[in-house]
Formats: sequence, C-alpha cells, structure tokens
Amino acid sequence: MASSGILRCFSKAGFRPIQALIKPNVPVRHLNLLEYQSKVLLDNHGVTVQRFRILDSHKGAVQASKELNAEEYVVKAQILAGGRGKGHFDNGFKGGVHLTKQCDEVETLVEKMVGHRLVTKQTPQEGILVNKVMVAESVDILRETYFCILMDREHNGPVLIASPDGGMDIEEVAAKTPDRLLTLPIDIHQGLTDDVAGQVADFLNFTGDLRSKCMQEVKNIWNMFLGVDATQIEINPLIETPQGHVVAVDAKIQFDDNAEFRQKDIFGLEDFSESDPREVDAASHNLTYIGMDGNIGCLVNGAGLAMATMDIIKLYGGSPANFLDLGGGVQEHQVEHALRILTSDKTVKAVFINIFGGIVNTATIASGLIKVYNTTKIEVPLVVRLEGNNVDEAKRILAESGFPIETANDLDEAAKKAVAAIS
Repeated sequence: MASSGILRCFSKAGFRPIQALIKPNVPVRHLNLLEYQSKVLLDNHGVTVQRFRILDSHKGAVQASKELNAEEYVVKAQILAGGRGKGHFDNGFKGGVHLTKQCDEVETLVEKMVGHRLVTKQTPQEGILVNKVMVAESVDILRETYFCILMDREHNGPVLIASPDGGMDIEEVAAKTPDRLLTLPIDIHQGLTDDVAGQVADFLNFTGDLRSKCMQEVKNIWNMFLGVDATQIEINPLIETPQGHVVAVDAKIQFDDNAEFRQKDIFGLEDFSESDPREVDAASHNLTYIGMDGNIGCLVNGAGLAMATMDIIKLYGGSPANFLDLGGGVQEHQVEHALRILTSDKTVKAVFINIFGGIVNTATIASGLIKVYNTTKIEVPLVVRLEGNNVDEAKRILAESGFPIETANDLDEAAKKAVAAIS
C-alpha cells in the first residue's frame, strides 16, 4: 500500500518534518519502529489491525499460518526501508512482500527471506539483513481512507487530518483537491469528543454500522496518541472491507523524546541494526551525528551553526563529511567522545571545530581537546575556531598545550585553513 504523509524518510537521517498541509515544527524523536511493532502498539490500544504472527525462522511458519486460519496470507520482510515489494535479496529471490494461500508456501517464503539481505531503492547497495518476517492475514479492500493525528505548533496542540482519498500521497491530495481534506484542531483539555469523531466518520463517508466503527477507531487512535506520548500517528490507509470492518492497514508513528522516561518499553523497542553505528555511538553520549559524503569532519554546537559551517566549507571548495553537534551543556568527556567518533572515520582527512560559546564554556571544549591529545594519537589536522564564553582562557589552554592544533580568529579564516589542510 502507498503510504506517505507529514513526515518523509530521507537518506541516513531518518525522518524530518516537511512543509505540507500544516507545519508540525515540533521536536521529532527519530525512533523508527518496524511495521509489526507499530501494529502491536495499535492492537494494544484497541485499534483494529490485521491478525499477524512474527517469525525469525521458517520453522513454525506452517503452524503460525494455521493458527491465523486466513483465506490468504501476506508475508512481509521486516526492515525500515520502503520499496520492499519491488526489492530483491542477495540470494536472488525477488520481492520482500508476497501473497499466498498455501501454508507450505508461507514456510518457503520465510526461509528465502530470513537471514538474507534485502535490497530496495531506500537501502544501502549491499541491502539490509532481514531478521524477522511478518505473516498476516490478507484483507480485502473495498476502499481506502486517510487519518492522522499530529502535534502542530501553529495550532498550539493536536490536529486531526482526514481524507476519503487514502493510499495516496496526502500532499498531492491537498494540492489538487483541497476540498477532500479535513483539518480539525483539538482542544487538548476537552479531548476528542463523539461529535468530532462523528464529523471525521462522515467526512470519510462511513455510513450505517461502519460510521460507529470508524468513530470508535478514531477515538482509540486518539487514546493511543495520548497514551504513548506521540507527536504523530498517521494511518494510511484506514480501509473499509467488504465484510464491513474498518481496519488500520499501515501506520507511521512518531514519539516525543521528552517522554522517553515514561515510555521506556516503547523506546526499548528500537532496533539499531539498520542505523549508522556512528549515530548510535554519538546518541549514547547525548551527541547528534549525521553522516555525509565529504572529507572534512565538523564539530559544532547547534544545528544552525552546523549549517553555516558546512556552507562555508563548500564555499571555499571543501566537502563536509558530517556534522557532529555537541549541544548546549557539553562536558569534557563528550568532547572526547565526539573527537573519537570523527577521527575514527577513515574518510575524514581534517576536522573543523567551530564553537560559539553562549551557554557552552569554550574552555571546556579546549580542555576536552587537550585530553584527547594526551590519550590518543590524532593523525588528521585539527582547525579550531572558538568564540564567546571564556574564549581567552580557551585560547590560552590551546596555545600552551604544545599540540599541533591550528587555530583561527574568525569563521572565514578557519574554513580556509580547514580546506587547505586536505589539499
């Protein structure tokens, strides 16, 4: 099924907000759940989903299929990348999504998927190892609709978005047929009332018994939205079946990272096997790392400064290998870990450290750098530009260290030196 929405997947950095129907503009936790994990959460909150089983081996596939007792089964490799249906495996098997009516064939399909790498248009060239396969009952689709709840700063709270045109690119629906889109801000204190749920069901053209079923699904999704501290739950499609059911076939869920302390079970579900190990390493030290394809590592504090740093590197003919954001209340040990992550990347030929100290004490940065030099052999040039809080002390620490650290007084000079260091 096609599924797109307010959040789009891009390159190595997971999900990012896009300007579409409304402006989410909220902190988004890049917690990516596999399809079956999202379905478990939906099911636990009373949202109707397909019945399914999860397998990590072909053994037991026949028994699992018999337990489902479905007329037809859909067998889906569980990876985060899209385009699974059109992908291919390293063993020559084609397609990460298959339909079958035979329990024995379910076993064969699972055997061809588990333990093999699936290559799609969104995976690395070598593909992603499939560790789990979902076997679910295939549902007949009479028609598809779209439903989403997300937090929106412009409306100062949650907003419902609904369209009778599900299974499509919702931005395209908004652009070409805006009358087919319903946007309803919700009072967080009042919550989602029966009147609002009925308005959604009517707009989605559910009638008779289906109207009350849709209303209940909408209310259950709302309760889940609150219960898991979500910033977005997008159901695309929310379908009507010929048998008279309303079923959530696919979902994208985003979470508020500030609620991680009370959603430990959910955040504990994250599978890092598909993540860049440098991102995982950085995150474990409360650092933010995003990899690119250049050769100048960027150590900064703040995303805005990171963008400016990468821009000026490009301006002077260089190419950023990444940016690594130290954030605000950085400590010396975080500086040490950050530099270790950057210099362990063999593609990095120089490191540009660009810090503007407001909250950050630049002397802390300088001391952290010196500790790294005292314990580790740094084999690439370091160009350091420090400005702001306690910068005179920071410069003194660097100057008296005796280590080959190239310093600069302003951003232009630093960028030129960083680019020159790899020439």
